[in-house]
Amino acid sequence: MSFWGCAWLLLVLSFALSADDTQGLPHAFEAGWKGQQTCTLLYETDEVRVGRCSFPPGVGHEKHYHNPHFGYVLEGGTMWMKDQSGESEATFETGLSWSSDKVRVHEAVNIGDTTASYLIVEPRVE
Repeated sequence: MSFWGCAWLLLVLSFALSADDTQGLPHAFEAGWKGQQTCTLLYETDEVRVGRCSFPPGVGHEKHYHNPHFGYVLEGGTMWMKDQSGESEATFETGLSWSSDKVRVHEAVNIGDTTASYLIVEPRVE
């Protein structure tokens, strides 16, 4: 998928959600896969949190939510994703970045042959 295709897909995935849509769901940094953590909190202050999420082939990220954030692809890969708009597949290239100014809910699985990893930077929300 091209850069613009990825950017469009990420924009489509950035729907506005109410707080009710996230009730009972883990935040992205706390969500895992089959009882195993997939994200590590790297840095946190009163204002910002930074995490790294890594997904070897066949490993995913259970249904979770993201607060508004900036993301950066550290290691590209191919992911299957599901959100309120349906299911999709996308290949993300190393170095791709995106941002979202809305809360998002989705789940994903690495369907590629390589480990995919992302850096997520978000304002701290109490």
